[in-house]
Amino acid sequence: MEVVIVPDATAGGELIAEAIAALLRRKPDALLGVATGSTPLPIYRALASKVASGAVDASRARICQLDEYVGLPAGHPESYRSVVLREVIEPLGLSEASFMGPDGAAEDVQAACEAYDRALAEAGGVDLQLLGIGTDGHIGFNEPCSSLASRTRIKTLTEQTRVDNARFFDDDIEQVPHHVITQGIGTILDARHPILLATGEGKAEAVAQTVEGPVASIVPASALQLHPHATVVVDEAAASKLKLADYFRATYAAKPGWQGL
Repeated sequence: MEVVIVPDATAGGELIAEAIAALLRRKPDALLGVATGSTPLPIYRALASKVASGAVDASRARICQLDEYVGLPAGHPESYRSVVLREVIEPLGLSEASFMGPDGAAEDVQAACEAYDRALAEAGGVDLQLLGIGTDGHIGFNEPCSSLASRTRIKTLTEQTRVDNARFFDDDIEQVPHHVITQGIGTILDARHPILLATGEGKAEAVAQTVEGPVASIVPASALQLHPHATVVVDEAAASKLKLADYFRATYAAKPGWQGL
């Protein structure tokens, strides 16, 4: 696991956007896994700016979802499909044909989960998967004590996650669904390059447990330690509880430029 400490969220977004741009230059039809929430927005803004300036061509990129609420009506503005269309697909000038995600409105949710796992494999696998992290260490919606070998499946959200997400539903927790479809931890680890971005002091403890703690299902993100090419990008606030912060700064400063992110 590589840990990169950046000054702030904007710098983190720019760094990761350049990694995506470099991937698209090598592989124009790369399959990019995207996350929702406020944390990845600087990435999407920086990437859209690169596309608009002609610094990278994203026209053949493919986009896939990390997770989706169960039970929201089609077209609901806070369904993750709607969010990805609004924050990623449209700014990059892509069409819905480039986009794939699980069906949170399916009658048979388990079949929809299995179908999405198959679809990712049939698409050649995810080249780069963006991740955020919850205050309890969850990635995707793999809540604490999720199996580290789990595949795409339905999950029940913890009360804390519903509280955290209420800000997207007019601060009304009653509007936040209780269930989601999420890529499992095993599914996430299939991605060739998972990149986790964490910003703010509120994520500092989860980051420290993820990076420096043991691999344990109580901190689902710690499974990234098992991946041969996982990157964790954190701002100074989110890095504030890392015991090895100075080491991480030194190793990144000495990294050969040709290695990229």
